[in-house]
Amino acid sequence: MDFEAFFQSELDGLRKDGRYRYFAELERLAGKFPAALKHGSSGCARVTVWCSNDYLGMGQHPAVLKAMHEALERFGAGAGGTRNIAGTSPEHVALEAELAALHGKEAALLFGSGYVANWTTLATLAARVPGMVVVSDSANHASMIEGIRHSRAERRIFAHNDATDLRRQLAAIAPGRPKLVAFESVYSMDGDIAPIGNFLDIAEEFDALTYCDEVHAVGLYGAGGGGIAEREGLADRIGVIEGTLAKAFGVIGGYIAGSTALCDFVRSFASGFIFTTSLPPAIAAGALAAVRHVRRAGALRERLHERVATVRQRLDAAGVPHMRNPSHIVPVPVGDAALCKRISDLLVQEHGIYVQPINYPTVPRGTERLRITPSPLHSDADIEHLAVALSAIWSALDLRRAA
Repeated sequence: MDFEAFFQSELDGLRKDGRYRYFAELERLAGKFPAALKHGSSGCARVTVWCSNDYLGMGQHPAVLKAMHEALERFGAGAGGTRNIAGTSPEHVALEAELAALHGKEAALLFGSGYVANWTTLATLAARVPGMVVVSDSANHASMIEGIRHSRAERRIFAHNDATDLRRQLAAIAPGRPKLVAFESVYSMDGDIAPIGNFLDIAEEFDALTYCDEVHAVGLYGAGGGGIAEREGLADRIGVIEGTLAKAFGVIGGYIAGSTALCDFVRSFASGFIFTTSLPPAIAAGALAAVRHVRRAGALRERLHERVATVRQRLDAAGVPHMRNPSHIVPVPVGDAALCKRISDLLVQEHGIYVQPINYPTVPRGTERLRITPSPLHSDADIEHLAVALSAIWSALDLRRAA
């Protein structure tokens, strides 16, 4: 087989469909978020980033940088091994304790990323519990889907955020079989929020373990930033809460929080935890500083949601469509991959605004969009510039008439 020809043919197909993904080389400017320098063939240009998952700008917060610098001098660069082989530092232990407290749980367990946390935990629980059936929301993240698939456990899919269908799926499973219900709190592309209370009521009725991915909610909701579950007073009823350190906390890594026995079970049986090098201590130290700061930063969360509301109001006034939802994510629908890329390019080239195009397979074909994520650090002038730029592009491309 001519492997090179096959690879090139597949890549050419992506380009033809307008779905080929180009990396934007962005130089984040410490202390100046959301400003960045975009590198290109003609040099560097200053841009305002409107699509970062560093939702609160904590990746450049002085307390986080200070903690990382100090830990780097104290511990050196790497962890030195897996958690079992010389890779557990005081920073890892303290961070796990802080994350457990964030969610009101007995324990927490760190992973290299949120993707790995989901994949490893779901795969381990579903594979190791005899006869487990996993009931999964149809819109769950790829990391959850892959973990469930890898477990080879029986799985059932319920309609997105549909409590009635969840009940139907659970009722069809033999009463004595172990069951796990997996869902997210905030869904990152549409920005909708799961009816967690309804899900928990149903799961408890059928004696099912619950697994909630709070990746796009931790730090942003709840009095202490514990996510939607904390905001709604439901965290104590959820079996496993999964989160990330790479979004609202601005660093890298993932984790689960739950009972001591559950976390120890995953720690003891999950190959994705046992056989991988642990996070560098400096990363753990930075994440610890971020979590501690964010737990106290209620005003920062209030500012974020005020900025989101302001962006939505300004887009409405400018006649730019956006998908309605109750979260901090502002999707602007386009519906065509090539057009979405063109709009993104025009924003950078003519207006100094960076918003990446979101295409299949991240979202279904025909639902391509720009995904805007306001932060507490976007100014009124930034918001006005974004709205004016999008309005100008919508007019130039005659998108209002097309809609």
